Amino acid sequence: MHISEGILPMWTLIGGAGLSALPLYMGFKALNERNMAKTALFASAFFVASLIHIPIGPTSSHLILNGLLGIVLGPRAAPAIFIALLLQAIIFQFGGITTLGVNTFNMTLPALVCYWITRPFINNFMTKYPVRTAIICGIASCFTVLLSATLTALSLLFANKEGFWLTSKMLIISHVPVAIIEGIITAFIIKGLIKIKKEVLL
Repeated sequence: MHISEGILPMWTLIGGAGLSALPLYMGFKALNERNMAKTALFASAFFVASLIHIPIGPTSSHLILNGLLGIVLGPRAAPAIFIALLLQAIIFQFGGITTLGVNTFNMTLPALVCYWITRPFINNFMTKYPVRTAIICGIASCFTVLLSATLTALSLLFANKEGFWLTSKMLIISHVPVAIIEGIITAFIIKGLIKIKKEVLL
């Protein structure tokens, strides 16, 4: 779900960078020695999950795991996503440097929404109702992918180029199965963490 270089107008690129600035600031501020290793671990998971791409016009479809990052890392999901996207742009030319702000925002905002939705269940019910909590996290993760796909599609529409309306629709449709699969994966991971190492979620 990376938007490539040379597609979006300058005002969209600047807007994306500006919208990413606050969550990045809050995320980096929340980093400390105690949670640095966990943040790096899940940033690596996000990095690896995004490496297998199916091209769709100027963008692509792949596992994302930003919902899982949001659930586990909270505000720290922003720097984790930013660094992973930066490395992907530099090493593999996925996305680009100029579109880094837009791509970061499209991944980060849904991750934070997922965090805000699931955090009350994690804090209050995961010990008493682990299966229900895992299912809720899975559903939230599923919608996180669809929200990211929608934001990316809207970003492409700002380019106002012929054929991008169809590409935007294809992008959302192609991520429906990805969202379902990712929701299931996230539910199983959360259930496992609750059972084995619940402190990771706190």
